[in-house]
Amino acid sequence: MNDILTDYGNGIYAIDSDYYAPVIAAIHLVVESGRVALVDTAHNDAVPRVLSEMDKLGLKPENVDYVLLTHVHLDHAGGAGAFMAQFPNAKLVVHPRGARHMIDPSKLEAAVHEVYGKEEALRMYGMLVPTPAERVIEATHGMTLSLAGREFTFYDAPGHAKHHVVIRDGKTGHVFTGDTFGISYRHLDAGGRQFIFPTSSPSQFDARDMHNTVSMIADLKPEAVYLTHYAQVTQVPKMAEDMHRLIDAYAAIALRERQGGGAERHGRIKKALQDLYLQEAAREGWALQGDELLKFVELDAELNAQGLGIWVDGQPA
Repeated sequence: MNDILTDYGNGIYAIDSDYYAPVIAAIHLVVESGRVALVDTAHNDAVPRVLSEMDKLGLKPENVDYVLLTHVHLDHAGGAGAFMAQFPNAKLVVHPRGARHMIDPSKLEAAVHEVYGKEEALRMYGMLVPTPAERVIEATHGMTLSLAGREFTFYDAPGHAKHHVVIRDGKTGHVFTGDTFGISYRHLDAGGRQFIFPTSSPSQFDARDMHNTVSMIADLKPEAVYLTHYAQVTQVPKMAEDMHRLIDAYAAIALRERQGGGAERHGRIKKALQDLYLQEAAREGWALQGDELLKFVELDAELNAQGLGIWVDGQPA
């Protein structure tokens, strides 16, 4: 392991994309017989970091066969077009609902500008680069692809987003989960233990679907899963239990605070989420506590509150 690259064995590596801050968003490499697949791409600025780390591993851009996207939120797919421009032999693999946004990212770009503001979105992601349609493969449920004989299986995985897939690696049985199995920051690890919480960021969070997807992943019985935020997580049955419990807690907060609207309601939901994180940190023994924790998860609390507001507005009265 160096400051950027972590080797998990079996040809699986995590590269710190330096998205937003260090050790927040991982780009995973899977290497088999000198052929390469990337799982998620973070932002445009990650391209030189990944190329540099690949070079240290003796891997060239022409060795990349696939860029696999779990979904098209820009902390996962913002750099996809820029990476594809560097990888002459690669195909971009993405959920059917997301494919059109990689071919023509203008609507996706506009939506992200609305969430973050144009200036901040451009700072975080840069201009999105389109991918030619003939280089895009739509990842339907149950589809398989081979990387030098190493089989990947794709599963439709709604809950965080309707355009989400998870990817099972046939060699290890491990699963790349994007955001639908939650967030587990290494900054919170303590005593050799890892911790997890859901992400409900805008705009397609659905509690029931997320429960179903978490159960589907757990039923695959992987010894490890790989989250974009951040990298390898083990103790999967315990993590699945915590995800189910916290999905219910998120839904209960949104339903309790559903009255009204606008900034005042958003503030109530966000404050309730912050209280939940403080309680969870104390209960589980997270490495960060109190004000230090709240500062660290500020963006998560903000975006999760936004997503819960959208979700609860779609629930029956």
